[in-house]
Amino acid sequence: MNDLHIFLSDDHFLNNRQTAPYEPSHVGSAVMHPGMEDFDIAAADVVLIGCADWNGRDKSRGMGSGPDIIRKHLYGMYHWHDSVAIADLGNIREGATPADTRSALLAVLKEVHSMGKTAIVLGGGHDLMLQQYDVFRATGQTAVATVVDMLIDLDETEDISDTGFLMEMLTSTPNFISHYNHLGFQIYYSHPQMMDTLNKLSFDMYRLAKLREDWDEIEPVVRRSNIMSFDMSAIRYSDAPCNINGSPNGLDGEEACMLTQFAGLADKLSSLGIYGYDEANDKDEMTAKLIAQMIWYYADGCYIRKKGRTEEADAEINLEFHISLDETDAVFIKNKYNGRWWVRLPQGTIMPCSYNDYQTASSGELPERLLRELERLA
Repeated sequence: MNDLHIFLSDDHFLNNRQTAPYEPSHVGSAVMHPGMEDFDIAAADVVLIGCADWNGRDKSRGMGSGPDIIRKHLYGMYHWHDSVAIADLGNIREGATPADTRSALLAVLKEVHSMGKTAIVLGGGHDLMLQQYDVFRATGQTAVATVVDMLIDLDETEDISDTGFLMEMLTSTPNFISHYNHLGFQIYYSHPQMMDTLNKLSFDMYRLAKLREDWDEIEPVVRRSNIMSFDMSAIRYSDAPCNINGSPNGLDGEEACMLTQFAGLADKLSSLGIYGYDEANDKDEMTAKLIAQMIWYYADGCYIRKKGRTEEADAEINLEFHISLDETDAVFIKNKYNGRWWVRLPQGTIMPCSYNDYQTASSGELPERLLRELERLA
């Protein structure tokens, strides 16, 4: 942990707050931070990191104060999840160059990942997701990536930008993305040929209307993620007024919280980035309040997951159902404590699925989720 201090700002929110101390039942009283004498990041489940770098959107703009505004609202909430330990490392120190800032964020994310913790990045531009991905690229590990965004950021730009970073993440070689999911895009802002290309790559694309058809089918998609990012533009303007370039359509606040709760159920999630919060345009800090609630619900998902343990738990926790169909033997697994489902394929792959997938397989049909996975494994 001592080595990380060089990457972190000396001005930590919890050390410099001017208001009265938090009540014992508030989140702010439960959060561990480097200013504590007995601080030990190894005791944490979730690690908060602020990095309000906007270079990918506006090169003339310095670091923002958005992460601390989010903290203000998060730490005043009541703490309901005693079994979920949260540490807050503070904000990334602004480097001499934007590349230095990104390198500092990557160094911290790599350390958190190596310790088996999940990082939540309170970011600026969405291009910072590349640092989440670079944790896996640096170690040669593959990752399932999930993005929640109104747009599909595949513009061809000369430098890394928040409108083109996916081009680097999805097409660079060697590539370490084993699968990609995009949630909540708005089809009238999406180029038809781009959509066709992504579909040919067997990526899973869920437009806003598709999400709302059945949220139970989306939960396994999120639960499988290793890295996930949430661009606040995915939320409609009325619920996230910082989105001056957003849309009157989009996710509502409750749906955004549900998606981050799903992320809390993902036991292999290395990092969750929440991007696009521009405090300068946030009327009454309403968007910051929403992000704080999204983080609270992420902790709620962690609490549910820890209560039910994982898909690899013993038989006392799980029920197994063996089904043969289309020359494919699959084992469906239900966690008795939290009701979540998984499926084990003949190749040994274990992937999250839904109760509907099990019902479809029980009727003799191959569920679409399994069919697409088998095609990718072929």
